[in-house]
Amino acid sequence: MSYSRQTNTRSDSRGVRGRNRALAEESTEIAGMTVHITRKPIKNMYLRIKPPDASIEVSAPQRMSAGIIERFVTERKSWIERAQRKMMLAREMEIRRGEASSDQGVPLDGNPDNPPTFVWNDENRVRAQRNIETQLPDLLATWGPIVGREPTHITLRIMTSRWGSCTPKTGRIRLNLQLGLMDPKFLEYVLVHEMTHLWENGHGVGFQRRMDAYLPRWRQLRRDINRHVVL
Repeated sequence: MSYSRQTNTRSDSRGVRGRNRALAEESTEIAGMTVHITRKPIKNMYLRIKPPDASIEVSAPQRMSAGIIERFVTERKSWIERAQRKMMLAREMEIRRGEASSDQGVPLDGNPDNPPTFVWNDENRVRAQRNIETQLPDLLATWGPIVGREPTHITLRIMTSRWGSCTPKTGRIRLNLQLGLMDPKFLEYVLVHEMTHLWENGHGVGFQRRMDAYLPRWRQLRRDINRHVVL
C-alpha cells in the first residue's frame, strides 16, 4: 500500500483519461529529500510515498511553478518522514513474519538462518565504502563508453529510501552505502541506472529504451534489489 496526500481538493472528472499521460519528469532535492516530479494535464497536485522503497512521488499540473511544488513538499516533510518510516517498518515486519519471498528474508551477511536485522557501525561503513570504491573504477571504465556519459562526482552515503540518485544538471550521482554489502550485481545495476539519468531525467520511454540497450536484464535486477530492505 502506498501513502498519498492531495492538495486543491476540488477536482473535475472531465479529462480523467488523460491524467495518466506524463508530460515531463524530473528528480530533484527538496528539503534534503529526493523527490520525483511528474508533470501531467491535471488540476490538482498529488503526493505519494511509493513502495517498495518509500520513494517520494509528486504529480503536478503542467504549468505549476517549481516554487509552489517545493513549498508543498517542504510543508509536508514531517508527514513524509512518518509515512516512509511506517512503510519501511511494515515491510521489515512482513519479511520477519516470513510472508515475503526467501530472498527478502536473507540478511546482509547472506545467512538465511539469522533474522534480517542490521546496525550501521564504523566497521560496516568502512567495509561497505571499501567494497564500492574497489569496484567503481572497473565499472566506470566498462559503462562509461556504453552509456556515453560519466558522472562528474560520486558520493557514497547511507540512504533510507533509495538505492541511488542523480542530479543530471550537475552530473552528480549518489549511491547508497548499503550496496557495498550486497551482491556486486546490484551496485552495477544502480550505477548504470543513475548514469542513464544523465541522459533522461525521468523513468519514461526514453529512459527505458536506453536501459534496454545498456542492460537488457535491468527489470529483473530491479525486482531483485527491491526485495531487499533499504536500511
